[in-house]
Amino acid sequence: MSTYFKDYPDAEGFFGPYGGAYVPENLKQEMVKIAEAYYRISKSHDFISELRQIRKHFQGRPTPVYYCRNLSERLGGRIYLKREDLNHSGAHKLNHCMGEVMLAKYMGKKKVIAETGAGQHGVAMATAAAYFGLPCDIYMGEVDIAKQHPNVLRMKILGANVIPVTHGQRTLKEAVDAAFDAYLNDPENTIYCIGSVVGPHPFPMIVRDFQKIVGEESRTQFLEMTGELPDAVTACVGGGSNSIGIFCGFLDDPDVKLYGVEPLGRGTKPGDHAASMTYGKPGILHGFKSYTLQEEDGSPMPVYSVASGLDYQSVGPEHAWLHDQGRVEYVTADDKETIAAFFELSRSEGIIPAIESAHAVAYAIRYAKEHPHGSILVNLSGRGDKDIDYVAENFGILGN
Repeated sequence: MSTYFKDYPDAEGFFGPYGGAYVPENLKQEMVKIAEAYYRISKSHDFISELRQIRKHFQGRPTPVYYCRNLSERLGGRIYLKREDLNHSGAHKLNHCMGEVMLAKYMGKKKVIAETGAGQHGVAMATAAAYFGLPCDIYMGEVDIAKQHPNVLRMKILGANVIPVTHGQRTLKEAVDAAFDAYLNDPENTIYCIGSVVGPHPFPMIVRDFQKIVGEESRTQFLEMTGELPDAVTACVGGGSNSIGIFCGFLDDPDVKLYGVEPLGRGTKPGDHAASMTYGKPGILHGFKSYTLQEEDGSPMPVYSVASGLDYQSVGPEHAWLHDQGRVEYVTADDKETIAAFFELSRSEGIIPAIESAHAVAYAIRYAKEHPHGSILVNLSGRGDKDIDYVAENFGILGN
């Protein structure tokens, strides 16, 4: 797999049968322009140098890898965290947002548009827009606005215009719909900075490339800490940006097992979960082909997750390809297990995780119990400040 990143995606944006750009012709031409601009500047010395300076002096990279001593000693296995919660703005999202807004500036765009579910992408985009001096519109479902009030305030303080989405389920899918519609109105002067490895080509590639830094750092850090690679690496999967970022560092290491953790929510019935890889089938949504939770007529199925950032009907096309190739195993964690892991990490290590990230922590706890001599590295993709009001209101401060 040494040429993997040169081979995938192909020139048309496909990872095997997944990906592509299923968009109107006028928007397809804009996608071509974005791809060409990205190919030009991503290899330039000036762009790379500026991005490295931003990562070091503004974002605070590299983020550390941390050994969960208390949790590990109690469970038997060894659990490590890649602390993306310590990345500036509190999650991994800034890794690609800074790069996307740099690209927008290079292309002469006048405004950036984004969607957000849990608010972490929205906060990161608002941060990047403020840094580069561009106005920013962020579309967010009304349900998620109520759940993620602290992040809504952060976006507004940073100067972003937060636009409530009031149709449908009023969550992430509808926020993406609204952002796409806004972008279609003026693609020449605006750019839609997608928040995950989803959407039409070239966005799954662009976001992956900017998130690869997580895996590259992790692999080096883990070797320095332990003298070996982890037995397993895990991360939560909604659209899949944090997971593809850390997986990229270990794709060429066949002895390292990779686990993507999808949200099982309330159970296996349609509408009770958002586990698109586990229960979905190939389909087209938001301009790309991947595994999708869909009705018989092909329309998106209602989805649910306790984590606003994971309640999406599809998953990045590269994840679909890695699934079919057998390189990544996709598993699930339900709400109950996830919230238990949220409190477990908080009380054992003094680290409050985002509910999204707690899905991966839940799987790591399960793995550690089953592999008492093994090691697992979790991408702790975000911090839980945004979730504490929601958790306290719905689960109590004792987690009962």
